[in-house]
Amino acid sequence: MSTPNLLTINDLRIQFPSEEGTVEALRGISFSMKRGETLGIVGESGSGKSMTAMAIMGLLPSKAQLVSGEILFQQKDGTQTDLTKLKTIDFQGVRGKEIGMVFQEPMTSLNPVMQCGEQVEEAISDLGLRIADWRAAKSANATVKQKVLALFEKVKLPDPERIWRSYPHQLSGGQRQRVMIAMALASNPSLLIADEPTSALDVTVQRSILQLLIELKTTWGGSTIFISHDLSVVAEVADNVLVMQKGEVVEYGPVADVFKHPRHPYTQLLLENHQKRIASPAAHRPSSAVHRPPFLTINNLQAHFPTKRNFFGKATEHVKAVDEVSLVVYEGETLGLVGESGSGKTTLGRSILNLISPTSGEVVFKGKNILQQAVNEWFSTRKELQIIFQDPYNSLDPRQPIGLALTEPMAVHGLLSAEKQRRERAIGLLETVGLEANHFWRYPSEFSGGQRQRICIARALALEPRLIVCDEAISSLDVTVQTQILDLLQDLQRKHGLTYIFISHDLGVVRMISDRIAVMKDGKIVEMGDSESVFATPKHPYTQELLEAIGTL
Repeated sequence: MSTPNLLTINDLRIQFPSEEGTVEALRGISFSMKRGETLGIVGESGSGKSMTAMAIMGLLPSKAQLVSGEILFQQKDGTQTDLTKLKTIDFQGVRGKEIGMVFQEPMTSLNPVMQCGEQVEEAISDLGLRIADWRAAKSANATVKQKVLALFEKVKLPDPERIWRSYPHQLSGGQRQRVMIAMALASNPSLLIADEPTSALDVTVQRSILQLLIELKTTWGGSTIFISHDLSVVAEVADNVLVMQKGEVVEYGPVADVFKHPRHPYTQLLLENHQKRIASPAAHRPSSAVHRPPFLTINNLQAHFPTKRNFFGKATEHVKAVDEVSLVVYEGETLGLVGESGSGKTTLGRSILNLISPTSGEVVFKGKNILQQAVNEWFSTRKELQIIFQDPYNSLDPRQPIGLALTEPMAVHGLLSAEKQRRERAIGLLETVGLEANHFWRYPSEFSGGQRQRICIARALALEPRLIVCDEAISSLDVTVQTQILDLLQDLQRKHGLTYIFISHDLGVVRMISDRIAVMKDGKIVEMGDSESVFATPKHPYTQELLEAIGTL
């Protein structure tokens, strides 16, 4: 007799009303999974993978319309329930207890004004009281705290007592994600949904989270739906994989079969783009620029931040975010800067552009130390040195049409004399990065993540810069969109002779685009060389550790 499925979805259709007509988010998807199985779901943004998770959790937006379908879930008592038929109040008995969820960004999922231990206690407690009453009641039940500490040990958090007392902002990204996993497992759910739980993490932290999830699968014994755009991650953790495109399931089967013998063109495209990231860099990078004159020279740059002050306000202890860094950037090259969170790579990038005031050192551009330039002189230099930030949505004013976001810096720096000329140039820039002229008056919220990043690239190009610092510019994008943005950056480099400092924790991406690579750890550069030699024969143990953590199919 076959074991009944833990989850079965049949012909699920969900749509949203919009000004341009009905948008179909899910178009009749069907699949099932058994107890103990890990199912990977892959696809681009807008493919419907997160929408599927929200439907299972009963967290669909208010405007969502369930057209048809059923979500059959077998509860712990053996009862099979159609989750689409549950009312909001009934879902409270399923969400958390029977089905847990780990979201992509733990900082936005955790309460910033509650200690982490309290938040997991709240997940364990089933008192259903107001927070004030709950806090009074829990003081009489010390065993709840012991359960939380045991969960923290289970997810391998260091010093559980300290983590219990800590607020989310006091923990690293990896530690916050472990707290979220502990919270999701608090009620020993039958199904855990992990929605992009590692995409924003450094490669070594990502590796530790994946190892944790693999170990928990054995000790916890539940089932997992693992949503990701990283095919290497899915290949490592999943038993079966579901490939989604535009709200439909285009391919489904054992992960080894699907990835080795993909049948659908879209799956083949995903795998092709993935292979580009781990292929030999020589096939994808621009020609070496090392033999050209130095373009930018950094000498003994330091950026220290005070962490403790005495009674008189004098700093007595510092964090050395950038510590005696010296390097040369050559004209027309792409210098990759890699390292974990806290290694100093973002601080270095911003210090080079004087967005953070360094403690000491030099940044020499055109023969002058730009850190010592007067305000009017620095204003002239500023337009030649630009930056593309990691989060394109927070980099754009949500109240300003994207066309005006492009013309504004031109007006500030006096580029072109008439507003009409600036608008024509802005439209030209939009078309250069693959957008359309009629997008000029649209707002950032009307674009996808990949499109918003293209807007930020266009804005960086608006002042005709010579150097662009790309600070984790594609880390939150899907693999196919990442490939498109990388191709765009390389094309722009060839056409305009741009020089890039490309900051990323994704070594596959850095290898794909960089001429040379600098590896940072604890504020220092521990290894530097051309891309191919760093990957082929890494010399420093830290570089070797980073490369060992890269997943491959």
